[in-house]
Amino acid sequence: MAKKQGTLSPDEPLRHLEHKRPVTRRDFLAQGFLKGLGVVAAPSIFGLFANPRAAFSAVSADMQALKTACGIATQGAGKIPFICFDLAGGANIAGSNVLVGKQGGQLDFLSTAGYNKLGLPGDMIPSVVNPQTGTSDFINSSLGLSFHSDSAFLRGILEKVSLTTAANINGAVIPARSDNDTGNNPHNPMYGINRAGADGELLTLIGSRSSDSGGNSMAPAAMINLEVRPTKVDRPSDVTGLVDTGRLVGLLSQADAVAVMESIQRVSNQRMGRIDTQLATDAVVKDLVRCGYVKAADLVDRYGDPTTLNPSIDANILGGGAVAPIFTATDLTSDGEFAKTASVMKLVVNGFAGAGTITMGGYDYHTGDRSAGETRDLRAGRCIGACLEYAARLGVPLMVYVLSDGSVFSNGMIDDSANGRGKGVWTGDSSETAASFFLVYNPAGRPTLIGATADEQARHQQIGYMRADASVETSATPAANNVNLLVETVVLNYLALHGEQGQLGALFPNHGLGNAASIDSLTAFEPIVNGTIGG
Repeated sequence: MAKKQGTLSPDEPLRHLEHKRPVTRRDFLAQGFLKGLGVVAAPSIFGLFANPRAAFSAVSADMQALKTACGIATQGAGKIPFICFDLAGGANIAGSNVLVGKQGGQLDFLSTAGYNKLGLPGDMIPSVVNPQTGTSDFINSSLGLSFHSDSAFLRGILEKVSLTTAANINGAVIPARSDNDTGNNPHNPMYGINRAGADGELLTLIGSRSSDSGGNSMAPAAMINLEVRPTKVDRPSDVTGLVDTGRLVGLLSQADAVAVMESIQRVSNQRMGRIDTQLATDAVVKDLVRCGYVKAADLVDRYGDPTTLNPSIDANILGGGAVAPIFTATDLTSDGEFAKTASVMKLVVNGFAGAGTITMGGYDYHTGDRSAGETRDLRAGRCIGACLEYAARLGVPLMVYVLSDGSVFSNGMIDDSANGRGKGVWTGDSSETAASFFLVYNPAGRPTLIGATADEQARHQQIGYMRADASVETSATPAANNVNLLVETVVLNYLALHGEQGQLGALFPNHGLGNAASIDSLTAFEPIVNGTIGG
């Protein structure tokens, strides 16, 4: 009689007489002879390798050179981080926020009627002199660029930046028309900034909207490169979801996981060297395999620690001790605009992304009052200031560009409510009052305007001008009546911060900014870095 076999335990291997002997990994797993990695016990993780001594001794010895050879970006490609605020709907920028003047610059004052169109009543215009001080109480230049002292943008920025940070900021304003209430303006400079050299460790470009530009406004068609289309990021979970380092981190310490993956790369590389794929592209195939392992090890090395990417647990954002928070934990969970800003600035300022767009909605605020626009501008200012202060805490430069599709005008009616602040109500859309501006933070000191005299510097701080009636002088610059050329002007100024404005023609051979003299007149600042950060 045949001997009856007892019940097998769940962990006992299956010995099938009618099956061939197990030879492949799949055979061993199927029959229970091979367990998962989690139940392997060994004196050292390097015992997993055929030659553990060789694998261990080589760990990290040449990984940096391999990362460079594989084109793995570090430190944001060494370029200045760039963040664009796209205020969708046609926000007011000129006059009530950033001062804009005639040919002589910001303080070459407009007419009273002109300021009235920009929402400022006669007793709040910047040309009014306080008889007690002999100066205007309505001009604030604490950020280098002159704002109206009651600008909601300015109030929001100053809530977030320290006095030390403010002292290292400067900016420029560009009076320029754009169409009202449309995403069809080719306003977004992100692709141009990338062509100028901006790149990131994880991503090239990011944006808070799922569009080709990453924002509300379009990008100029001639600049678009869909190979670097912005990745959508508008909340902390989008940031933390960018990288999956696998289960090895957790089973092992981060350092051990990196060592294992680097060793796998070396073992694989040794074996690949002994294989002839018999393909015409043998070297290319081997290089792809080699770099795949290098990139996997690099991901675990840089992002295996969950605090690396998560803006919700970043001490430089949340503060602590004597350090004030830029955003509180409540801010990040209760206000989507703050969460969006924290997420984008975390990636861009740290160099994980080369440049990012933050789109904020609700800026078509000609609602027959002033209060709606003031509250939205205040929040935008807080978000702009947050980015600048975060850059200061990390000790890296930052360029912030603020744009909107068109603008608004006032008919002079006053809103005396608490939020209206005694200013003119926004009556309707007006592209002729439009402008854009940018701010630059430099940890080494306030960026220096081009020009040997104060008058020359004033004309570089305001690129173009308005007529006395507060309408853009469309013949003042190429950018004044052409949004594509406005983008080229912004990219030119980004290049100039690196001392690379001479590369504009090579990077954009069909640009429309004119000859060298014209290009110089469209440039605001002396370089703050030499080609690359640290260069």
